[in-house]
Amino acid sequence: MEFAYTPAQRALQQKIQDFIAREITDEVAEEQDELGSRGPKARAVYDKIRDNGWRAISWPKQYGGQGGNRLDQYIVEEEFARVGFSVGGGGSGAPTILAGGTQEQKDYFIPKLISGELSFCLGFTEPSGGADLAGLQCRATKDGDDYVINGQKMYTTGAHRATHIYLMARTDPESKRNAGISIFLIPMDTPGITVRPLWTIQNEPRAPRGTTYGENRTNETFFEDVRVPASCLLGEEHNGWNLSAMGLNLDRVGASRYLRSVERDEDLVNWLKDPANGVTAEHIKNDPSARDRIAEVWTEAQVCRLMTLRSMSIVEHNGKFTYEGSAEKVWSPEHGVKTTETIAQLLGPYCQLLNGAEDAIESGLYAHNVLGAFQSGINHGSTQIMRDQVAQRGLGLPRSR
Repeated sequence: MEFAYTPAQRALQQKIQDFIAREITDEVAEEQDELGSRGPKARAVYDKIRDNGWRAISWPKQYGGQGGNRLDQYIVEEEFARVGFSVGGGGSGAPTILAGGTQEQKDYFIPKLISGELSFCLGFTEPSGGADLAGLQCRATKDGDDYVINGQKMYTTGAHRATHIYLMARTDPESKRNAGISIFLIPMDTPGITVRPLWTIQNEPRAPRGTTYGENRTNETFFEDVRVPASCLLGEEHNGWNLSAMGLNLDRVGASRYLRSVERDEDLVNWLKDPANGVTAEHIKNDPSARDRIAEVWTEAQVCRLMTLRSMSIVEHNGKFTYEGSAEKVWSPEHGVKTTETIAQLLGPYCQLLNGAEDAIESGLYAHNVLGAFQSGINHGSTQIMRDQVAQRGLGLPRSR
């Protein structure tokens, strides 16, 4: 693989940077952040992004994409993600629909996901098990041409604003573990669905803009005799585990997830370079042990980037993509936690002050990052489970008995 961008890709990157400097003002960015919603100015910018074809460069033309290169899409996503704008085309759930959905589902969902008309939240985690996804209890019972769903999901972030939920439910009550699980694509306005907020530790005080995992709200979602047509079933009945594994593996790869792990490195370097930070910054810059630690985490951040680019290169060239996403899901989140802890140790006690506190550094950005850092090791599969997948799929080791 090539480690440098081509002249055309550098030109695309510059074009996106120019657009961001011109269009995404602080006022627009604040609108984007408010409770995860979009104000009128932010929506207008998203419309311009869509009209430029930047939301889905690598997606098939027949569904409204550009049919282009995944690395071009990565360049676009990275630049917009740095200012808090998600332009990743279909988003969560879309790769699995494209790979395993019926033609009718592809024709309906993919164009609307690309345009932003539809959005998914993920109905995976349950009260009885988070990382143990194979133990889920939410049930979908076949009743004629319909399914009736009963159960509860936890931490369904975005459920209060998503149009649909990408739901995993057990369709075979006699099955064990990952057998007998199916995936459903369900409108959130279906009768019987109730969404209740779960306010996070980042809610009071509110995490400042730019905080990794700074969402102030997630949700618990209840399903009480929710009746949906069989057309909501994605792929074959009882095959949801295989579909979800494929989709999650692809969804773990990309600019936004890479940036969540490495932006803290950039924050620290930028903070140290800012003359306004005076004696404290100069002391850290002139401390040999501190310089070594900063160099170490910066080097590890470049490994995160190369792992992401490797994964995308494999997919781009139709290679066999098995354990690479899992390996990335181990390295990158653990690096993010390490960097967050390193920053807290280097900046000292004032780094513990949250947003709104007198003398808080960067409006409490680093303190709030500490609060959310360890979440990254759990989201989309815990690092322990990812290690098992690397061992089994990548190294061919046997399962534990």
